[in-house]
Amino acid sequence: MEKRENAKFAFTFSPSMIAAFTVLLALCAAGVALTTWQLVGFLQGDISSVWKWMQFLLMYLVCALLTVLVVAMLIKSQYIITDKELICCFGLIRSKYELSKIYSVRHFKGSGKLAVYFDDYKNKYTIIVVKESWYDAFVKELQARNDKIEYDFMTAEEESDLKKK
Repeated sequence: MEKRENAKFAFTFSPSMIAAFTVLLALCAAGVALTTWQLVGFLQGDISSVWKWMQFLLMYLVCALLTVLVVAMLIKSQYIITDKELICCFGLIRSKYELSKIYSVRHFKGSGKLAVYFDDYKNKYTIIVVKESWYDAFVKELQARNDKIEYDFMTAEEESDLKKK
């Protein structure tokens, strides 16, 4: 089998996730601004308090860490399909799944979700969160690397019947 180039599919965030990231970034900016304002007031008085210095340092570090995490999630959240693995990157967090353990992909048309099912008991399935227009390309990339992967879909009616059971 020839080596194929890695396929990358960007993670698609919901509007509520974008709003949460925006709020977090705004809170980080407010934290830096408030800490800087307090630091300026502190520098005009007695600056010998080690506890106060540690408090300012900790606030700056927490705001910087949260900003890095949120920006990493926005920039580096993607699915990478290699010749042997499906890698799910969510910012700095990576999960790897062997393509040989994937046995099926199902498109739930009613809810607009794409689920990848595994044949081991540790990871039964994962939901893929990419643009719905990329679903076919995503599945084709998986099947090109493992032709044993089955692909099917479930209509909205079948989904609602399944939920009733």
